[in-house]
Amino acid sequence: MGIIDHTKSFAPSPTDVGGKRNLVGLSVEELTEALTSLGLETFRVKQVWSWIYFHGATDFAAMTTLAKPVRDQLAEHFTVARPTVTQDQKSEDGTRKWLVRMSDGQEVECVHIPETDRGALCVSSQVGCTLTCRFCHTGTQRLVRNLEASEIVMQVMLARDALNEWPSTKDDRKLSNIVMMGMGEPLFNLDNVAKALRIVMHGEGIAIGKRRITLSTAGVAPMIKRCGEELDVNLAVSLHAVTDELRDQIVPINRRYPIKELLQACRDYPGLTNARRITFEYVMLKGVNDSPADAKQLVRLLRGIPSKINLIPFNPWPGAPFDCSDDDTIQKFGDIVNAAGYPSPVRTPRGRDIMAACGQLKSSSVRLSAAERLAIDKIIAEKEKAQGLDTKVPL
Repeated sequence: MGIIDHTKSFAPSPTDVGGKRNLVGLSVEELTEALTSLGLETFRVKQVWSWIYFHGATDFAAMTTLAKPVRDQLAEHFTVARPTVTQDQKSEDGTRKWLVRMSDGQEVECVHIPETDRGALCVSSQVGCTLTCRFCHTGTQRLVRNLEASEIVMQVMLARDALNEWPSTKDDRKLSNIVMMGMGEPLFNLDNVAKALRIVMHGEGIAIGKRRITLSTAGVAPMIKRCGEELDVNLAVSLHAVTDELRDQIVPINRRYPIKELLQACRDYPGLTNARRITFEYVMLKGVNDSPADAKQLVRLLRGIPSKINLIPFNPWPGAPFDCSDDDTIQKFGDIVNAAGYPSPVRTPRGRDIMAACGQLKSSSVRLSAAERLAIDKIIAEKEKAQGLDTKVPL
């Protein structure tokens, strides 16, 4: 029997290169199927997995524990390619942002935020975004497509490449945490996100544990339980308002899943305890959601949910319709929440100078003209119509 070309048994993927199947992003089961279809022994799976995800190999020639004929056979049929970094920016505060071009030409951004003894990578899940949150730059983009699991994993891998953090046992790691808070709504791409995170968490590969991974959602309530059951990662919820009337305006998905339904899903999140709390993200918008009355209502809403609240100073972007609350207002808001027993740290803006801060990510960061602003409003209206939402006039 001749050699079977396994690449023919797969549907084309955006990460395939030159007709060759990219092994990056395959599950253990899929990798086993791919290698055994070439007649290779099953023990090769563990070797190849280790070279891809533990050592970060980008070329089969580097996989020196495999005999040269095996390496040549793999190279004939497969690839272990990375996406292309088309822009690499570093902020004055050390934050680093990569504009990543996938093999079909679509681009996303991911951001590394360093701390003294650790660092988090903010990872994207969609090209553009399904949602239309009014304070978020990404929400002004059309949704192009979901990212494949491989494209999500490769954001982590290229960051490790850039930070020189292979193999996975390297000490003093600069990339210690993953936050699914980049472009897109992860729960609207949960199949690919879950597959990618299982690869990231695998102990014999990238090996970032579930307690170091946070998935952020704008409030896709029906998917929250599934996320907890399948992944058991930390949950962050973009709340940003304490009434349905306001949240309908600034986080329009609230019209489909209102606050009461969302918070019940949070109460039901598997494994929730005082030692493992949900993080509620709350962007501080001047004169919109930042009053003492808002803070007191927030406390009432979250009663009974093990929580902490991240207060996020609004990060401006060209054409944004909001201003950031002043420092004194944010402090008073936080004091009220803290006094009720909910930790409420104020997130220090990072990477503002390179448009890498929370809510600023977009494939292309440009200053908008009035005509462009109108075009964006049209895109938002079209997206909301497609979601079955009644478009309302922005605040």
